[in-house]
Amino acid sequence: MSDRLYFRQLLAGRDFAVGDPVATQMRNFAYLIGDRDTGDAVVVDPAYAVGDLLDVLAEDGMRLAGVLATHHHPDHVGGSMMGFELAGLADLLAREPVPVHVNRDESDWVRRVTGVSARELTGHDHDDLLEVGAITIRLLHTPGHTPGSQCFLVDNRLIAGDTLFLEGCGRTDFPGGDADAMYRSLQQLAGLQGDPVVYPGHQYSAEPSAPLSSVREGNFVFRPRSLEEWRVMFGG
Repeated sequence: MSDRLYFRQLLAGRDFAVGDPVATQMRNFAYLIGDRDTGDAVVVDPAYAVGDLLDVLAEDGMRLAGVLATHHHPDHVGGSMMGFELAGLADLLAREPVPVHVNRDESDWVRRVTGVSARELTGHDHDDLLEVGAITIRLLHTPGHTPGSQCFLVDNRLIAGDTLFLEGCGRTDFPGGDADAMYRSLQQLAGLQGDPVVYPGHQYSAEPSAPLSSVREGNFVFRPRSLEEWRVMFGG
């Protein structure tokens, strides 16, 4: 399906939400994933300037069929953060009423942060599959940064949200964070077959993506060989 796969990685403050000081500072990635043949696409983590993301889809001849949320933090789905009101899911759904796919353990968090209703959210379990046209996206529950954080695996690409960065991983000291769960989630990702390319939720490194094998080798979060070592190194 590689020839049918539509895949774009967009950096907030550069590729969309240009001039927005919060977007520029936070350096979030949003992702567009779809089927070129059918024109169906989903957006991963729409925030800041959702109209810009819809414009990119339209310019590429694609139409929005749904949203995938990695987790509930406002820089990924909209809401209040650092005294700012960030656009996100609520603004997008006002324009395009499409399903929003979240992990079941994240549903209430997303609803409280964004103000969207429960009926607008579709809850998923670990290893659920989502079909976008003929493109299959595998949903992986990776708690730690938040209770219902999830990553997405499509055509040997791993959209890792704030679970795994090329350098480091998501913080676990926010409400709902769990350091032990983060260790287990990282080990789960480290064991994925096929050496997928990691696409993180933020550009916190020089490169925007890298093969999982390189991330395992160079990222310090994979140095602990046991949960006990992880707790010593990261204070879980």
